[in-house]
Amino acid sequence: MTRALAWAQPARPQHLLPPTDGPSDAGATEQSSSVASAPLANEEVVVLDYGGQYAQLIARRIRELGVCSELLPHHVGVEEVARRKPKGLILSGGPASVFADGAPKLDSRLIELGIPVLGICYGMQMLANEMGGDVRAADHGEFGRTEIEVSDRGRLLAGQPAEQTCWMSHRDAVFTPPPGAKALASSPASPVAAFEDDARRVYAIQYHPEVVHTPYGQQVLKTFLEDICGCGTDWTPASIVAEQIERIRERVGDRRVVCGLSGGVDSSVAALLVYRAIGEQLTCVFVDHGLMRKNEGEQVVAAFRDHFGVPLVAVDAEERFLARLAGVSDPEAKRKAIGAEFIRVFEEEAEKLSGADFLVQGTLYSDVIESGGGTGASTIKSHHNVGGLPDDLEFELIEPLRTLFKDEVRAVGTELGLPDQMVWRQPFPGPGLAIRIVGGEATRERLEVLREADSILQEEIRAAGLYRDLWQSFCVLPDIRTVGVQGDERTYGNLVVIRAVTSEDAMTADWARLPYDLLERIASRMIGEISDVNRVALDITSKPPGTIEWE
Repeated sequence: MTRALAWAQPARPQHLLPPTDGPSDAGATEQSSSVASAPLANEEVVVLDYGGQYAQLIARRIRELGVCSELLPHHVGVEEVARRKPKGLILSGGPASVFADGAPKLDSRLIELGIPVLGICYGMQMLANEMGGDVRAADHGEFGRTEIEVSDRGRLLAGQPAEQTCWMSHRDAVFTPPPGAKALASSPASPVAAFEDDARRVYAIQYHPEVVHTPYGQQVLKTFLEDICGCGTDWTPASIVAEQIERIRERVGDRRVVCGLSGGVDSSVAALLVYRAIGEQLTCVFVDHGLMRKNEGEQVVAAFRDHFGVPLVAVDAEERFLARLAGVSDPEAKRKAIGAEFIRVFEEEAEKLSGADFLVQGTLYSDVIESGGGTGASTIKSHHNVGGLPDDLEFELIEPLRTLFKDEVRAVGTELGLPDQMVWRQPFPGPGLAIRIVGGEATRERLEVLREADSILQEEIRAAGLYRDLWQSFCVLPDIRTVGVQGDERTYGNLVVIRAVTSEDAMTADWARLPYDLLERIASRMIGEISDVNRVALDITSKPPGTIEWE
């Protein structure tokens, strides 16, 4: 009985699980150069990513403390860091050894910028090595919960207990702090688990403060931000809205703007933010590509045109998109085809509007990270509004949410007055249902099967009161047919796969432990109500190693 009840409980979000310094599905080290164009606040803390699997979590934790933070690749250059005039700099963890050939190196000029520097894990080892400390391989690595003993609290560990638990993930260790620095803590395999050189404004810890398995981790970051860097903690949704409105007005002037509106929270918040800034200079274009969920097109038009009064053009382009997708089964080809067709539709509508110079998109930070970009970037998958844009794009892009994570976008949406049902709508991919038809062509018939299956899933998830507990819940239709028996007759129907995950920002995710009776009800309805479906399966893969979407 106990085991059955445990399985029926919602899963804990994957971001609560500990990190390991290694390559991640999210491609956290790859940032588009356009992300680095400007911060969202007058003061910020820069996080340089040296390859840590959850380096983006450091930036998230800083933002939660009310300070603007951006994650940049370690090779961005000291000049770029200096140009931003950050209040502080954090060096992330990473999978390499400081002694390995080709390992990321620390530019010593970063230490001389005159701003506080905090090294975490690999970042600490680089600092110690560069400043003359003793770094070498330990007798054994430390992975997971580790006890540390604080011998000198210094500034960084002020107010913390002498004995505490933290999360470690390393093999090399610092045995002696750099000259002029003092050791603050130790662990069984790390003679120096933290050190600081207050005169040079350099601070370092071997463990990960960004995860919940380090109980005093957030206090470390708070001390660094407020007491050491002197950061204000007034970075809020309201401040984001005010600053973006000012920037949009300054950039656009009296020119016209078109927005690609999908009805999802990202494009909706982006559209309303731009509308708040420039009013009637904005026209939203809603393209019904025939790849949306059941009745979604009508809902989007009613909300923006009737409720918000935003200028809106609705384009019925289903036939056009289906023709473009005919014979296409490769997921990247689908994304690029859909992205390119979107742009073509926008360009045509802009011409009808006497010309528009700008295109608004609801691109998020996670989109940019997953789509890759910059030197050495590895593309996990192209998002139609990032990697899928054609080279001959005729618009300048306005992407007011490009440096925000999903939960921050929701907070901005609430600040703008979007109703909860729109703010908390689960993420939906720009290419729509086309990329949830796996291994095959997105035909009208397959889309209809998938649309009906998804409608049943959403109805039951909402009826069970679980919609807000899930990051995403959707169906996948593989290009597979299976044998079944219905009404004493052999059937050869479609397989539908249920995918439901919990997450905070889509960078990591865990599969949701949906109650058995709910799963049974969903499967029974799909098989009973959709004639072409005779089998339902459940995807229990977390991210990593899988992605949330199948393609």
